[in-house]
Amino acid sequence: MSGFYTLLYKELLRFWKVGLQSVFAPMLATLLYLLIFSHVLEKHAQAYPDVAYTVFLIPGLVMMAMLQNAFANSASSLIQSKVSGSIVFILLSPLSYMEIFLAYVLASIVRGLLVGVGVYLATLIFFEVPLRSFLWVFLFALMGNGLLGALGIIAAIWADKFDQLAAFQNFVILPLTFLSGVFYTIHSLPSFWKGLSHFNPFFYVIDGFRYGFFGVSDTSPYFSLAIVAACFLTVSWITLQMLKTGYKLRH
Repeated sequence: MSGFYTLLYKELLRFWKVGLQSVFAPMLATLLYLLIFSHVLEKHAQAYPDVAYTVFLIPGLVMMAMLQNAFANSASSLIQSKVSGSIVFILLSPLSYMEIFLAYVLASIVRGLLVGVGVYLATLIFFEVPLRSFLWVFLFALMGNGLLGALGIIAAIWADKFDQLAAFQNFVILPLTFLSGVFYTIHSLPSFWKGLSHFNPFFYVIDGFRYGFFGVSDTSPYFSLAIVAACFLTVSWITLQMLKTGYKLRH
């Protein structure tokens, strides 16, 4: 297992060495979202009874930051290795495809959690955010980061250059994140868009995560957890098959 721990340590060190860019910059961007939306909509919108809009917004922004950074961690690392050619040193090492998968996904989870905890702690300075169930919060944070970490591997394997990876992030990850209920509850949507939101797996991640804070959600947290777990297992299986067959990695 020494090879696995070495690769995991390398991935952790890779983003921590540029922590100002990979951890603190996303925290600042998320806090700016909070500042702008709370200033504009605080007096004009309310999602849950007895919950201020700004407080409602915080869990969604925390999860959004985690998902985007978990995806960026595995995707950027793998695409850089492919473009530079250094991926050959990983492929030639005595590492199984499962160990490679776990190292990249675990590093993505760690980065996502660091960003999420940082944003949450920063918001506590200005707002009082209830925490009803740490277990639900942790489960959805873990599953959401794992799902996006695996998706990042898929995107990086599929992409042949940075432009293609950026297109995947801008046209797939970003819309799914913004249209997942970060800034609103789906009950405020017209029936068509409300129904369409139920086909977005990111919605279940954020809705279940928010349930851990307020004890209120748009759908059952057990159902949300089942959907997220099914998506994570499916994406993980696809990722493992791509690594096993060497798709676009072994030429």
